[in-house]
Amino acid sequence: MQIKFLGTGGAFDIDYLNSAALVTVRGKCVLLDCGFTVYQTLVHKNLLHRVDHILLTHLHNDHCGSLANLLLHKHVVDKAPKPIILYPTDQFKSQVYELLKIQVKDPDKYAEFVPLEHFEGIRAIDTYGMHSEGLQSFAYIFEEDDKRIVYSGDLGKPDVLFDRLSRMPALHTCVYHDITFNPENTGHTFYKKLLPYMNGVEMFGYHCDPTQNPADNPIRLVFYQKDLLA
Repeated sequence: MQIKFLGTGGAFDIDYLNSAALVTVRGKCVLLDCGFTVYQTLVHKNLLHRVDHILLTHLHNDHCGSLANLLLHKHVVDKAPKPIILYPTDQFKSQVYELLKIQVKDPDKYAEFVPLEHFEGIRAIDTYGMHSEGLQSFAYIFEEDDKRIVYSGDLGKPDVLFDRLSRMPALHTCVYHDITFNPENTGHTFYKKLLPYMNGVEMFGYHCDPTQNPADNPIRLVFYQKDLLA
């Protein structure tokens, strides 16, 4: 199991591309989020062919803005099998489906929709309203053998995620958490709020401008970890 980031920036950090990753788990390659820079990044890096499953944390544009482009490219240019879009709940599936209908008319022509519960090794954590009021969002936990990868999505209140982790069996755990250096940014987690959760896990921060990283931040930023970049 491994994770490789396609970008580590927030919605306005265009120099660092939208936060998204390729997670290889149980022999499958899962694209985790597909913001407006992701399609072109996959094409430029010749990685589009690897994507066979897609998983979204939420439907803000920097997390799903090029999903239609990816699906159309797979169908029209590559003439490849339809990617599988995994969905944690029926309500979220409906939201994704309606979003795609505006752009591709018939989403079933370009993607197969499969409940996440059918994919062994991935769990969703419901973080509704914890990034943006009234918005459905999810964090995800990936497990294979004795390893665990945790991806927060966009999350202003980390307690729900770490509470779940505290009740799970002990495994080697790497947590990739969105991070902000501005305490007034309540849609993401201020870095100091993550410090109590660093014991027993490897912690990495993403979804930020790395040049704003304060000197007292002990959390490693994904942007500077070249082995984590695709």
